[in-house]
Amino acid sequence: MAEIEFYFDFGSPNAYLSYKVLPEILVRTKAQLSMKPVLLGGVFKATNNQSPFVAMANIKGKFNYEQLEMQRFIQSHQLTEFQMNAHFPVNTLHVMRGAVVAEEDGYLDNYIDIVMAAMWEQSMKMDDPDVIAEVLASGGLDAARIISGSGTAEIKQKLIDKTEAAVSRGIFGIPTFFIGDEMWFGKDRLHQVEDYLLAE
Repeated sequence: MAEIEFYFDFGSPNAYLSYKVLPEILVRTKAQLSMKPVLLGGVFKATNNQSPFVAMANIKGKFNYEQLEMQRFIQSHQLTEFQMNAHFPVNTLHVMRGAVVAEEDGYLDNYIDIVMAAMWEQSMKMDDPDVIAEVLASGGLDAARIISGSGTAEIKQKLIDKTEAAVSRGIFGIPTFFIGDEMWFGKDRLHQVEDYLLAE
């Protein structure tokens, strides 16, 4: 069975939008999904990349067009629960370390569902430790365990290692998808990911 590796950071709205669309692609292609947490800020630093908001700032019309394309994507896939986070950009260091804890403990999928919803449906300030603890506890997770684990040297290093490995693989931004050695960047390439799977 084919596997889609999805490199993500909660700070990317396009990662959320991709995450919501992928289930229907998995059904049509019978592929499996493997979520890969990385720190987008670390990826940007290592690749000399910038967020679209910075990169497009001085290009007349570019940012407005990208916003239009996002709205088209949202409407096409009926992603009615999405809302732009009022605190954007959000520093995701703590919640990404938390993702590594969740991965180690075996409940990454549930953790992702909870944090994605908090970030891009409920507009929560997910770089505030108190808010993070409240969101995780409300979702039925052991917030104290996740937060304490996130502060350990082991988890910090694991997130660094995952991010460096992603960069070594060729990743320069989020969301990025791999099938084997084939890479696609951006939510707008998801149809190419599906086409590739169906052609295998």
